[in-house]
Amino acid sequence: MGILKNAFYAKLWLFLYILLIFLPLALLIIFPRPPAREPLRDFSVALGFITMSLLGLQTIPTSRLKFITQYFPMEKLYSVHHKMSILTFVLAVVHPVLLFINNPETLRLLNFATAPWRVRAALISLLAMVVLIVTSVWRETIKMRYDVWRWVHDAMTLIAVGMGLFHMFRVNYYMSLTYQRVLWLGLTAIWVAVILYIRVARPINMIKNPWVVDHVKEEFGDSWSLYVRPEGHQGFKFQAGQFAWITVESPFIFRENPFSFSTSSDREDNLIGFTIKELGDFTSTIKDLKPGDPIYVDGPYGTFNLDEHYDENLVLIAGGIGSAPVLSILRTMRDRGRKSPVMFFYGNPTWDTIIFRDELEELEKEMDWLTVVHVLEQPPEDWEGEKGYISAYVLARHLPADYKQWEFIFFLCGPMLMIEAVEGALMGLEIKQTQIFSEKYEMA
Repeated sequence: MGILKNAFYAKLWLFLYILLIFLPLALLIIFPRPPAREPLRDFSVALGFITMSLLGLQTIPTSRLKFITQYFPMEKLYSVHHKMSILTFVLAVVHPVLLFINNPETLRLLNFATAPWRVRAALISLLAMVVLIVTSVWRETIKMRYDVWRWVHDAMTLIAVGMGLFHMFRVNYYMSLTYQRVLWLGLTAIWVAVILYIRVARPINMIKNPWVVDHVKEEFGDSWSLYVRPEGHQGFKFQAGQFAWITVESPFIFRENPFSFSTSSDREDNLIGFTIKELGDFTSTIKDLKPGDPIYVDGPYGTFNLDEHYDENLVLIAGGIGSAPVLSILRTMRDRGRKSPVMFFYGNPTWDTIIFRDELEELEKEMDWLTVVHVLEQPPEDWEGEKGYISAYVLARHLPADYKQWEFIFFLCGPMLMIEAVEGALMGLEIKQTQIFSEKYEMA
């Protein structure tokens, strides 16, 4: 029932999103409007309306609004955001090009010095969109810090949307209609509300509900388990397999990183834990955190709900630090006394990089329903287990011969390339997309 409910709300939110994109055009068709002009000119205006709707609504997929993220995987929301941003820019370019084709004399408006402000605003908006795309696509290439990029991204978004709206209201042909003005002001209010929530309300809420470091534990593979507890509040409940954004600085600085929970979701001491591998500037500082250090947590996020799949046949697949949410799932099932079989395929470069090596061995002994399959890229000479990568061949060797009749639920977590490869392997084994849940690390 929960899965059907989630599917219903996912379709509902998708319908509302599409409705908001085309609502301005739909109203022009339904209600009275000024006389039509040249077909190419009006088609260009229609593209302009869609462009502005898309531009404003781009704040929603990455806003981390929980009444949306509980129905859509976060990485897919970010993927939609990236693709729709490119589409928005393309439409923004096509809009004036059609006007130039319809009336070549309008090319003179490209002279910024002599153009009226309604045209200048459009050019500024388009330039801001160029900066948005360039800094987003090539952020790592130009070595722009994430927090700096966030501020630039916000500033360019406000400029692009603000100048675009100014352009529309100053052109004032279809915008002279009262219902269009009311609609666009209403849409703008929604966009502003989302931005204020992201940049003001949520950081304030995080500051009012801080966490502190309880302790830090060293793990194998240059990894550390960070345990935090709520300070002055009750914390929150999460589902095993979910994740949260954490930062040790002010939430207003936007230097935050997503990490999966690695502790059992059924702990009664309000402690939550994240297992983090040293891979960058922030992750290399985890070992230096001391008990009592303040930390801010925004979560939980993630669409995998262990309660909905608890009694189903589970196959957990992870690579490297992707084992963190898997350990959360296994620890939770241990605490609940699960009896049904679970398989865990775990890929690592070497034996020494297996983060939870000892605990997995103990869990496998303690819980006879758990089967752990280690896959090593560079195994030791006496290794008798699986070698290479988690492939369709490796999966087929260990899954039951009649796995298609078992309707397994597959939970995947790890780097993007690994997840894409394993998803392809599962498709090759004729596993349905609805049976696969993925948590990818590359989202922003």
